[in-house]
Amino acid sequence: MAEIEEKWPENKPGKFYVDQACIACDACVTSAPDNFIMDEDEGHAYVSRQPASPEEEEQCIEALEGCPVEAIGDDGN
Repeated sequence: MAEIEEKWPENKPGKFYVDQACIACDACVTSAPDNFIMDEDEGHAYVSRQPASPEEEEQCIEALEGCPVEAIGDDGN
């Protein structure tokens, strides 16, 4: 389960976030490309934009559920 205390500072404020457990597998970017981006230099993903529609919310939930290391949280502020 993702830890809000360990979320990357690049995450946009809101419900979803990526924490430091991310292994840069790219699954979230594939599931929700409008909401997640990979920081290639630092080797981790982060939320580049919070969902703006029900469809994007569903994609973010799919990304959260598909994360192999549970690095995506859905209780951000």
